[in-house]
Amino acid sequence: MFTTLVAVIAALVLGHLAPALLSVLRDWRWFGRWLAWLQANSGEGEGNRYLLLWAIAPLVGLVALLQWALDDRLFGLPSLLFGVAMLALCWGPRDLDRDVEAVIDADDTGRRDATLSHLQSAGGSMREDMASLVGATAINALRRWFAPLFWFLLLGPAGVLLYRLLAQATQGAQSAQLAVSARTAGDWALAVLEWPVAQLMTLSMALVGNFDTVFSAWRRSGGNRWALQIGFLPEAARASVGAELVEEAEEAQLSGHVPVDERYPDLRDAMSVVWRMLLLWMALVAMLVIAGWVG
Repeated sequence: MFTTLVAVIAALVLGHLAPALLSVLRDWRWFGRWLAWLQANSGEGEGNRYLLLWAIAPLVGLVALLQWALDDRLFGLPSLLFGVAMLALCWGPRDLDRDVEAVIDADDTGRRDATLSHLQSAGGSMREDMASLVGATAINALRRWFAPLFWFLLLGPAGVLLYRLLAQATQGAQSAQLAVSARTAGDWALAVLEWPVAQLMTLSMALVGNFDTVFSAWRRSGGNRWALQIGFLPEAARASVGAELVEEAEEAQLSGHVPVDERYPDLRDAMSVVWRMLLLWMALVAMLVIAGWVG
């Protein structure tokens, strides 16, 4: 737990202090070349649905072996450093808060189009209306921050690498290297990894925002069904942001103030909700760390 806490803080800080360095380290094109080589040499052409298994299993196995070898060595320091390095590597690969700020600050069409493509790079609707951008922010928060955090917390460095490689292979630029059958199998495996995280994110969103509004949106969009779909997450995010904007407008009216005129208030509020969710998760991890020390 302590490793998780330190690793998340390090990933966030390094993303702001050394973005150029991390962009080089988080370059997954080597994985795309590995997928392309396996696809060309698999001997089964378009029908190898297990290609991702052969591509990911050796890499995750190697990291799991290192994770086991470093466990309890030198008072846990090598294990801590290895965990921090792996989570920082698998975080992102782009920084969500920087991409949201870039969209808000974009003042010309060309720059705006580029920033929008960066914001939507990890999935979500590709439309440019504000509701779609709020939904894309939630999906990107899942794939850039919360899913890596969850699987790192559950399985350590091997877990976060498993998720990142699978997400890159099916949702990143590396997906172009996969045959349709392999991509379909990868999409199913990714859905298995993301569904519980999306459910926990929705619960967190309800706790840090308007519970009734988020809960209603979750049920309305099918979040209460046992189906490997995460469409309820952007719906809950849009409902949460809409409710908060209405509350802010009502508070400004009651106090006699004019609401602040800002660009993309929906998007800014969506990022605020994501930050509060992350702080809630980190607070829970910190409480578990303290409980472990006291116990």
